[in-house]
Amino acid sequence: MGDVADKLAYFQAITGLEDPELCTEILAAHNWDLELAISTFTSSSNPNNPPPPPALAWKLITLPVSVISASLGLVSAAIGLGLWAAGGVLSYSLGLVGLGSPSAPLVSVTAAASEAMDFVAAFERDYGSGGPNFVGEGFMDALQRSRNSFKLLFVYLHSPDHPDTPSFCQRTLCSETIAPFVNENFVCWGGSIRASEGFKMSNSLKASRFPFCALVMAATNQRIALLQQVEGPKSSEELLVTLQRVLEESSPVLAAARLDAEERRNNMRLREEQDAAYRAALEADQARERQRREEEEHLAWEAAEAERKHKEEEAARERAAQEAAEKQAALAKIRQEKAQSLGEEPEKGPNVTQVLVRFPTGERKERRFYSTATIQSLYDYVDSLGCLEAESYSLVSNFPRTVYGQEKLTLSLKEAGLHPQASLFVELSS
Repeated sequence: MGDVADKLAYFQAITGLEDPELCTEILAAHNWDLELAISTFTSSSNPNNPPPPPALAWKLITLPVSVISASLGLVSAAIGLGLWAAGGVLSYSLGLVGLGSPSAPLVSVTAAASEAMDFVAAFERDYGSGGPNFVGEGFMDALQRSRNSFKLLFVYLHSPDHPDTPSFCQRTLCSETIAPFVNENFVCWGGSIRASEGFKMSNSLKASRFPFCALVMAATNQRIALLQQVEGPKSSEELLVTLQRVLEESSPVLAAARLDAEERRNNMRLREEQDAAYRAALEADQARERQRREEEEHLAWEAAEAERKHKEEEAARERAAQEAAEKQAALAKIRQEKAQSLGEEPEKGPNVTQVLVRFPTGERKERRFYSTATIQSLYDYVDSLGCLEAESYSLVSNFPRTVYGQEKLTLSLKEAGLHPQASLFVELSS
């Protein structure tokens, strides 16, 4: 019987347990002492010799692949399974009645979260926001959240059609004693049995009466530990007593898990600090040698960079000067062309318009135009003067204010209402 496989097969044959994983866990909890494991199991299963009231888990529930694949999943337990197995635990698979292949995914991550959020919204709509703070995420995500925060998971399965449901929700769950206590000490998840995940969990937890509440915690891999279930209508006082008892019984295990996690973090941080100190000492000599080489290389680089920058600056100055000269030449040519396009300034007469242009600097320019000349001629006149550095501007008149923009360039001065005389000012575009 020294072989592990033989011990496992023998334990299954004696106890009648078909789940090899559960058998392995029970044997491991008893350090593979076959005789002790069988004795513990048979004594806890004998109705004539009932075990004492369970201090922690009284059922281990194996989650089907479909539930695990619908969310994050649990990698390992934060709490030793041996504490539960030593007291004699019952294990059963979450078989789902009439729901097809157990390996088919039940609900996608998005659908599970959507169902949870729909439940929260409906619960708050029907009973207000003063009840438990149900998380808007799938069951496995909520279980992971409780594990990360070292809390138990409070599960509420909602049966909308049950006659006791409204009273239980209003007077018990949303009472001033239960809601704050649950919110402070547990992670809360709720689901309607009308929804997919809520229905699956009601089958998994074998809920036979409603209202139904349960306290669970993460176990190993695909399992959860069912610590307590509360079925049927309960007063807030009855439910509070149950919650307090389970919380008190589980506190040492949760505290141990929290301390264990903190110790692992401290050990990891210590190892990281030691590794960092070692790397710092190892790199110190290398850094000095590297610094010496880098200084030499840097001096050589600085000399080459200074020479390169000098040449680039010289070339940039030459390009800038050439571009400025070309731009000035181009502007001068444009001004000359526009001045030539205006022709000679006409003498005063009935068909001649006197135009005064005021610039932003306060400078004024005045010229006569034939009344048949276009607004474009006024812009050409302003451009030909070379008084503006800005390329974008508008000619505007006051009283009433009129902007002579692109849509009026083809109008004659007379058509634009500027004849026989006009006073315009240059307005720079922002």
